[in-house]
Amino acid sequence: MGKRPTILTVAARAGVSKSTVSLVLRDSPLVHGDTAEAVRTAMAEVGYVYNRAAATLRGSTVNLVGLVINDLRNPFFTEFATSVQMALDGHGHAAVIANTDEDPATQHRVVGSMIEHGVRGVIISPAYGDTGATFDRLELAGIPTLQVLRRTDPQQGRFPFAGFDIPTGGALAARHLFDQGARRIAFVGGLQGREVTAERMAGYLSVMAEKGIAPTLFTGASTRAFGRETADLLCTRHPEIDAAICFNDQVALGMMAGFARHGRALGSGFKLVGCDDIRECSEVWPPLSSISCDIAAFGRQSAARLLDWMENGTRPAPIQRADVALVARESSDAGFRG
Repeated sequence: MGKRPTILTVAARAGVSKSTVSLVLRDSPLVHGDTAEAVRTAMAEVGYVYNRAAATLRGSTVNLVGLVINDLRNPFFTEFATSVQMALDGHGHAAVIANTDEDPATQHRVVGSMIEHGVRGVIISPAYGDTGATFDRLELAGIPTLQVLRRTDPQQGRFPFAGFDIPTGGALAARHLFDQGARRIAFVGGLQGREVTAERMAGYLSVMAEKGIAPTLFTGASTRAFGRETADLLCTRHPEIDAAICFNDQVALGMMAGFARHGRALGSGFKLVGCDDIRECSEVWPPLSSISCDIAAFGRQSAARLLDWMENGTRPAPIQRADVALVARESSDAGFRG
């Protein structure tokens, strides 16, 4: 990231004094209209954003970090955000948390507001869609920004990415299901055309290719509702499918509810594995097997990387992957009869 543009940068671009720029920022009537417009044009060209927080809280010791999350309703992301917030608090920084609800327009607005209020850094799990303007704005503002869990800007040199080694986890899950006697394994959930979906399918697809078996894919929203709908479909039209790896635990938990409605047993019957290993996986009945991601530790590590970047200028590696493990429980155990 380059140095954040200042009032002096704007003044030089517009060919006016620093005091004139300050007057324009305060909407003073003392500045001629043409001059004010030239200053605003210069601000846009250099990427200057008026820091209202700094203007009203001079001398404040509060350090703000933006935390932008695509879906805080998902317990996986909630746990991540909580872990980051607590880690930042332990180092004297306050987190400004925003849920974008998978909407790039909302994301653009909240990021702009965060920049305006003086965040020193941003951790973002981005929404999909047209997000280029958002990332360009962050770069122009000179704010260290870390993409986590998913990425929409491919330039990791500008915006480093940190996530999990999900492909390895998918392969572990597929081999586990074959070892438990499964023969027709499906992959359920995830919207087509998204990098995160391709990543979460990759391990499953590689094992199916090794065994010379055509994959069976049911793509769709990563929600419990889609999981229930897919369980209905499998029970009524595809009884030959005897196992599934799900895009996430939300889909898997929805499938469990759907199978329960049809009276189809898990474990000795249909074998099911989720992904993320949220707390609910060990609390439902039967307990849900899942690809385990230590999201709490990942949140602490993400906060530490951003803090090191902000405080010491140490840019994180372009791509970092955390290890995963398969936690096998009764939902995929051939010996379980619930």
